[in-house]
Amino acid sequence: MADMFLEKFCSLVPKYLEDQWNEADGLSAEELREGLAQSEVSIPFVLEEFYRALGNNEDFMEAYHYFFDPEELEIEDGYLLFLEDEEEKFVWGFKASQLDVPDPIVYRRSNAKGKWTSEEGTFSEFTLDMYTWVFEELAAELED
Repeated sequence: MADMFLEKFCSLVPKYLEDQWNEADGLSAEELREGLAQSEVSIPFVLEEFYRALGNNEDFMEAYHYFFDPEELEIEDGYLLFLEDEEEKFVWGFKASQLDVPDPIVYRRSNAKGKWTSEEGTFSEFTLDMYTWVFEELAAELED
């Protein structure tokens, strides 16, 4: 499968950090394979490309929300968990039954209630929207 999302994720570095993307921002194919072997999960194509583009860049992996490293990925409640907010109130994931979909719908679980709700967008849509919000918030904080 051709790189469908990689370029879009790589373009976030110059857009938000005013720096050129380089290979060190992402995980190598071998690093990703090793991490996934530890977690013993398979992931959707879009998440592979996300890690290849940004998996080593803390500005993206830990921006208000924390993306799990590949070795930390796990399936819980029938969902592959990949993201948690900084206050640990919510976790995001994909339905485990949808991991073969290249860009699956994202779901959010309230940790207090244990209820899953659709974000009504795919991972690529959700992630790009989330970074728009995160970096607008950071810019607003810097102006104050």
